Amino acid sequence: ARYKRNIGKSTFFLTGLDEHGQKVQEAAEKNNIFPQDHCDKMAPRFISLWKKLRISNDDFIRTTQVRHAKVVQEILKIVMEKGDIYEDEYEGLYSVSEERFITEKESESGNFRDIKKLKEKNYFFKMSKYQNDLINHIEKNPMFIQPEHRKNEILGFLRKPLNDLCISRPKERLNWGIELPFDKEYVTYVWFDALINYLTIGYNIKSRKPGKWWPASYHLIGKDILTTHAVYWPTILLSAGIELPYSIFAHGWWLKGDSKMSKSVGNIVDPMDLLDDYGVDPVRYYLMREMVLGHDSNFTEESFIKRYNSDLANDFGNLFSRVTSLIKNNYDGIIPQSGTLEKLDLKIKKEGELLPNIVNNMIDNMRLNEAIETIMQYIRMINKYMEETAPWKLVKEDKKAAARVLYSSCEGLRVSAILLSPVMPHRTEIMLNILNSEDKNLSWGQLSAGKKLKEHQPLFPRIK
Repeated sequence: ARYKRNIGKSTFFLTGLDEHGQKVQEAAEKNNIFPQDHCDKMAPRFISLWKKLRISNDDFIRTTQVRHAKVVQEILKIVMEKGDIYEDEYEGLYSVSEERFITEKESESGNFRDIKKLKEKNYFFKMSKYQNDLINHIEKNPMFIQPEHRKNEILGFLRKPLNDLCISRPKERLNWGIELPFDKEYVTYVWFDALINYLTIGYNIKSRKPGKWWPASYHLIGKDILTTHAVYWPTILLSAGIELPYSIFAHGWWLKGDSKMSKSVGNIVDPMDLLDDYGVDPVRYYLMREMVLGHDSNFTEESFIKRYNSDLANDFGNLFSRVTSLIKNNYDGIIPQSGTLEKLDLKIKKEGELLPNIVNNMIDNMRLNEAIETIMQYIRMINKYMEETAPWKLVKEDKKAAARVLYSSCEGLRVSAILLSPVMPHRTEIMLNILNSEDKNLSWGQLSAGKKLKEHQPLFPRIK
């Protein structure tokens, strides 16, 4: 979202909490409070953490909000009017942990907890009616489910018989949910409720039309909730006559010692400790650089420190300090004129001009780690350029030639800082402020010669 804003694209970043369902009701009962009070207690903790993490969300939706409940009930009415909801009695296995009915095969897999046998009357959504339409959509739109191996996983799932979806819970068993508009004895199944949050912003109930931000460009989700997003959600939209999102992208898990982090196992890394010790930007940099989005990645503090020292302290931070120190010591801290560029300078300029488009292509294809590494390769190129031209020696013989090298290096760092600003907004803002660069213009030559550098401490002190 930050990247898109930087390049002038209209962007809306939504996050939030789904707050209904059996697990929430049980947690509230355990603490002897009402479910709404439980949710009201939890939500501010997430909101304050998002602020601490400098998450740039435009809205934070809670599914207990009236604005959301109204839209859920309207979509239910539309799907009911379409003839895609019916009442039936169902007997089967129910997973409390997943809050859905499961098959015998699923129960034997060991992936589901708190399994109960239930027999009750409920409302069902004719999900199977849209099975072939969904398969066709996936095959015609290769970016709809990403990455590729997740798309294949869903297609494999859809090539087997698809059951209809139970979309209600009787109030006598579960009353914490949005009431069905056509039967006051039932509440809406938590996933039918939660998924509609993507539509809530700007949805016009009178015209029954989505708002200006629909269809969404990306739903970025955990791989463990892919089926609900890639099967349940699009079939609901197809029934409601609403356009499908551009892409559903399932990211992986951070592992510790090659196994999923778990409170019960005790192999958790507390992100708050990392933030307190190293700062928000370095932690975000590591997470974005190390994970190939769509795959699992293994976290160790040793690998974090190694990556930080190598990329940020040595390559980026040390280069910035060297360049600014040379300008302060030899040009009274004033950014020198570039003059007429020569062969090595022109190479830095050319690569700096090509870099934004290369990075843009990678980010558009959700190859975030590659985009970051490409920027770092350019920064290493500037380091090599500094070694080859040795401006600390050159300044004693030819001050204009050294000025050319230092201006080119500074301008390359400016472009790199802007491109890295979505990942490290705070540290790069400081860097750009030191350079007196106020906008996000990526065109080469925007650095203003004649302006005085601002004083600064090391931006990425080495971790020992």
